[in-house]
Order: sequence, then C-alpha cells, then structure tokens
Amino acid sequence: MFPISDDNSEPGTPIVTWAIIAACVAVFFWQYSLPPGAAELAVYQFGLIPGVLFGTTEMADAPVPAWATVITSMFMHGGLAHLGGNMLYLWIFGDNIELAMGRLRFIVFYVVCGIAAALTHALMVPASTVPLVGASGAISGVLGAYLLLYPRGRVRVLFLPLPIIIVRTFYVPAIVVLGLWFVIQVVSGLASPVEEAGVAFWAHVGGFVAGMVLVPLFKRRDVPLFHKAAPKVFDARTVDRRRGPWG
Repeated sequence: MFPISDDNSEPGTPIVTWAIIAACVAVFFWQYSLPPGAAELAVYQFGLIPGVLFGTTEMADAPVPAWATVITSMFMHGGLAHLGGNMLYLWIFGDNIELAMGRLRFIVFYVVCGIAAALTHALMVPASTVPLVGASGAISGVLGAYLLLYPRGRVRVLFLPLPIIIVRTFYVPAIVVLGLWFVIQVVSGLASPVEEAGVAFWAHVGGFVAGMVLVPLFKRRDVPLFHKAAPKVFDARTVDRRRGPWG
C-alpha cells in the first residue's frame, strides 16, 4: 500500500514545497555528476556523521562545520529510489502543510523537524561513523503534522497484493495510511540494529513526533486541528451527462 496522491485541495501555491523538491533534485544531480570516489566523499563531507557531530572522531578537511551537516544532510540522497520516494511524499503531503502554516513558518517547521530527526538518530548511535543523508526525517515531520490537521483526508494508495500482480488504487483515510506508516517505522526500528547501515527508522520516528508536537505552534490560527479535508468541487454543466447507474 503506497501513497500516490491525495484529494485534499487547498487554495494557494506551495512555492516552498516546490523549492525544496527542486533543491533536493539539483543536489542529487550534482552528487551524481561527480566521479565515483568524489561522490562517495561528498556523502561523508555533507552527510551527518554522529561521531563527528559529538566530537568522538574528526573529519579531515571538512568543508563545513559538523553542526552544519545537520542541515546539509537533508538535501543529500543515496540513490534515485531514495530521492524519488522522499520527493513523492513531500509532493503529496507538503503542500497542505505549507498552506496551513504560511511559507516562512513552514520553512522553519521543516528545518526544525529535520534537526529533531537527525538528532534522534545521532543520539541512538553517538559514536557512529556512518553518514546519515536524506530528507525523510524532515518529511516525517510533515507527515506528523498532516495526521493532526487532516486525519480524515483521503489518500490515494497503490495496492500490489504480491505474489499476484494486480495493480489497484483506492482511497484510504490519512489516519490509516500515516498511522500505519508510523507503526511500521517503530516496529522496524525495534527490529533492526541501530548501528547497522540502512534505513534510519528512528530518524523517521523522531521527525514524525516532532511534527505532531510542533504543528499546533506553527499552523495559522484559523486552521483547526483534526478538521475534515475540503471536498473536490465539480461543475455538473461540464461533466459527462450519461445517465445512471440507477438504484
């Protein structure tokens, strides 16, 4: 069950969301324009390394201070699938949160959630020398905010009931999609050794919780928590006038 869109339309243009997506894509192309050795080095230089952040180890010729990698790591990605998955989630859920907060507040919210996610991971493995990269921690904060603002919003999901290859899509309430996503992150985090390289599940958990905690402080006053998503409006004069089905 994989989210591919939602039907929660709000008036406005999510410029910041688009800008973050564009920035992540631009950084990705820069990473993969580098020779293989230089590309791997860039991940270590601009990714968040917990041991370097907490001073238990040092990075030779570091181009930015250790604290700055908490920010730079949010724009780095480990591959096309990593980038694509993160940007899809931001595309689906980010616009509503930006419009519910306003552009400036959303920027601050996004960065703070990303910092909370990165620190959650780093505190779990303070001596690790494995770099953390990706926007998923900050995006997890967006998901947490969406869960509190639009729990009844409808999310269109792609369903692949393997091993039978039948592609189907249908709408599911956001509280089900995002609640299940959060449970999967917690269970996966408990089942996976934190020190192993791979998906930073606890960064996702930390970002998600930060988003839920912070959204009441960052949303506009006229935007309520737990409110119903705005339904799509259609003009009966422009739709197909074939009659039926009859009940």
